[in-house]
This record gives sequence, structure tokens and C-alpha cells, in this order.
Amino acid sequence: MQINRRDFVKSLGAGAAVALIAGATSTSKSFAAATKVAGNSDKAMLYDSSKCVGCRACQNACKQWNHQPAESIGYNGIYDNPQDLSPDTWTLIKYAESDKDNELLLCKYQCMHCTQAACVKVCPTGALTHHAMGFVNYNKDLCCGCGYCREFCPFHIPQIEGNTITGKTLMEKCTFCQDRVSIGQPTACSAACPAGALIFGDRSDLVALGKQRAATLKSSYPGTTFYGEKELGGLHVLYVLTDLPEMFKFPTDPEVPQMAFAWQDVIQPIGWAVGGLTILGLGLNYLVARASKNITKEK
Repeated sequence: MQINRRDFVKSLGAGAAVALIAGATSTSKSFAAATKVAGNSDKAMLYDSSKCVGCRACQNACKQWNHQPAESIGYNGIYDNPQDLSPDTWTLIKYAESDKDNELLLCKYQCMHCTQAACVKVCPTGALTHHAMGFVNYNKDLCCGCGYCREFCPFHIPQIEGNTITGKTLMEKCTFCQDRVSIGQPTACSAACPAGALIFGDRSDLVALGKQRAATLKSSYPGTTFYGEKELGGLHVLYVLTDLPEMFKFPTDPEVPQMAFAWQDVIQPIGWAVGGLTILGLGLNYLVARASKNITKEK
């Protein structure tokens, strides 16, 4: 049977259409899965900004446990040093000025370990998954360094590190001390906090404690907010904030971008399908050309 160029192009189009239909069906299922909420038996951390003294014991403990080098911006940064998260800094205490008498607001920044995690959704290699205890599990050996996790994260947490020699890039972020938590130990940062500002435990217990603490602080700090109970299906790093979330640079209503669903369930499958069909077409074209050449020789 002979296959001309027009028939081949039609087959490519049909294949892409099948992939599009399959992707759209998968996307509808993904939107339904986006209603997933955190489990009562999940593990979590609760950070109380009113109790934090800014000692950075949590920050140092994270570096020590994960064997990360120290970072500094010199002596100009009085409060924030370093100024932001990086591939070598996965948790960070930062300061912001409040509207109330120039009061300094302290906050701990790290991966939020969302239940509805955009990073897990868009990761093409399965390097990011949900652990049975609720947090976002990270297998660095599977990371391809594509950076999709950072692009779609509502908090812009993942940090991308590149190797100038090999060209290989990797993502770095808080792992929730998965090597400690999985054997019954608390996270390194929570174990190091001397002020009781950061505690580790069952998420359901911490939600109740966080709500109680926020209600108590309302009289002194009217803007007090308990953050993380329901955001993105429930965060596994919960916050008692002495002011509104935006004062701490947190989105008031974080969402997984709809493009994240389209990217994983429609665009990428079409790319793989078209790529596969292209390779198949090239192979078929080679066989047809070879057969034609043999026929010519026989004549």
C-alpha cells in the first residue's frame, strides 16, 4: 500500500485531535481533583509571628541538616540577610515594616506544601509528588530542571540552580525534612525554635491551636489572620500572622493557575503525541524511500 504526503499529513492531524480530546477529558478530571483538601492525619508546622524573636535558629538548623553553605549580602542588609530564598537557603526569616508605628513584622518563608500543589501538577518527571503525610515530597534524582514548578507556584518558592559546566539545572526547595518526618522526627527547623514560635505536629491539632491563638491576639492586633487552613486545599505550613496576609507579601487568595491544568493535561500530551507521530512518519518515509529505491534498481 502506498502512502502519499497528503495522507501522512492527515494522519498527523488525526493523531493530534485524538490527543487533544484525551487531554481535554483529563483536564476536566483535574479540575475536579482541585477540590482536594488536607487530611486530618497529615503532618504540618504552625508558625506564630507574634512569638518569633528573629533569632534565625530555624534558618540555621535547616542549613545544618541539609548541609547548605552560609550566604551573606554583606553588612548593608541589617534585617534581611540573605534577602531572599535561594538554592542554598530553603527557609528564611524576613522583616517587613508595619503601618502601625513602624513596627517590624517577622515572618518565616519556605515552601508551603500545598494540598492543591501547582508544582506537583506541572512536574513532567514525577520528581514532585504528595507524601502520604500530606507534604510535597521531592525526589531530586528525577528533576530535569525545567522550572515549570517555579513558574506556576503561587508563592514563587522553588529555586532553580544551574551548573555552568554541564548545563544541568535542578530545583531546590524545602523538603519538609522528609528524611526526618518519615521516621517520626519533627522537622529540623521546628526542633530548633527556642521561642515556641514554630511547632510541628498533626495538622488538625495545629489548625485548632492556630485559630485559638489568632482569636486571642485580635484584641492587641486587629489585623491578626490565621493563614493556611483552607488556602489551596490547606497548607502544611500554617501561619498566625499579626497583620493581614498582604503585609507579609502573601497572596490573599492563592490559586493554582488554570494554565497549569492545560499545560499538563493538554499541551504536553499533544506535544508528545505529535512528536511520536513525527518520528513514526520519518521512519515510514525512510522505508517507503528505500522500497522505491530497490524497485528502481530492479528495473
